[in-house]
Amino acid sequence: MELRLKYGCNPNQPHATVTGPPDGLRVLNGNPSMINLLDALRGWQLVRDLKAATGLPAAASFKHVSPAGAAVATDDETPTAAFGKAFLYPDPDSFDWSPLALAYAKARSSDRVASFGDFIILSDPCDLATAQLIKPEVSDGILAPGYSPEALDLLKAKQGGNYRVLQIDPDLEPPATESRTVFGFTLKETYNDAAITPDLLDKTVTENQTWPEHAITAMLTITAALKHTQSNSVAVGWNGQAVGIGAGQQSRIACVRLACDKADRFALKTHPKTLALVDAFKPGTPRPTKVNLIDQFTRYAQLDAGEIAELQAAVQSDIDPITQEEAADWLSHLPGVCLSSDAFFPFKDNLDRAARSNVKYVLQAGGSKRDDDVIAAANAHHMTMALSGLRLFLH
Repeated sequence: MELRLKYGCNPNQPHATVTGPPDGLRVLNGNPSMINLLDALRGWQLVRDLKAATGLPAAASFKHVSPAGAAVATDDETPTAAFGKAFLYPDPDSFDWSPLALAYAKARSSDRVASFGDFIILSDPCDLATAQLIKPEVSDGILAPGYSPEALDLLKAKQGGNYRVLQIDPDLEPPATESRTVFGFTLKETYNDAAITPDLLDKTVTENQTWPEHAITAMLTITAALKHTQSNSVAVGWNGQAVGIGAGQQSRIACVRLACDKADRFALKTHPKTLALVDAFKPGTPRPTKVNLIDQFTRYAQLDAGEIAELQAAVQSDIDPITQEEAADWLSHLPGVCLSSDAFFPFKDNLDRAARSNVKYVLQAGGSKRDDDVIAAANAHHMTMALSGLRLFLH
């Protein structure tokens, strides 16, 4: 298989192709670029790992070779009315949600601002319900192992018929080694086939030793996401969803701050005051504008006068911001917040910041000279923490 791509990473790099196994990848619609392919193929490895780890339908939203969000959904899981309103999805009582559609909605909602113009990756064949959720979103394309006829027709019509629709062979296996050429030098390494399994939690080193089932599912989800996120990286999540990913940072604490800040904002989007804001939007407010303004509202204390005025102009009533006390109280009631790191924590400040986001379960590689300090901090914050012994760097 050889495909000519739209262009490389930038339009001034016009020569770009992809080669691979015959029928391993098919372009069903549109003309993908190199970045589209990099996101699609990295994302496929993530949802494949997630499906293997949990047995559940999985979805990911990728931007610039790292996930903006990733999630799984169970057969009996249904979205709440608050979830639908906060993230601009259909009311649960008026839409036929499939497990795959919910996995996609959760993955996209994790960071809707970051997901703007994303590439969508699904572990299972795309059904009509999932395609209906994708249709109004600003997205570059989708990769899945198959499509129902109705879903494919709907997606092909997106973006005036130019939406990129890719299909991958679900039985395709990677070679034992990977290589890339950088500035004339070819680098090779063994393919990272490390499995994300509950065994990673076996070495629990804190006074709290309990891993409830919901925490295990969440930890598998966010750890699988880390395996396919540019390092350094830390992820926060719950309910089978990565809701905060701090990626590509040079220090571990910067990753934690990013991941926790994103998770805090995600949680505040279902706060009653945020839902009241959604109800107050002026008729005709575009969907992308609503997404940005909802995100601004959850950062209200950090906004300047101009940003507050922009927010106020979009609604039909006076804004009632969430106070710091209300935000802290809302976050303190989050259920089973999990945090995973792609390497060890060198200092306890990482757990001190995580505690402010109500993190209760932690997974990290271990192996730092200060492991004892970090374990002591986990105990002080009443966390359950395991040392996986597995580093998941990706560059």
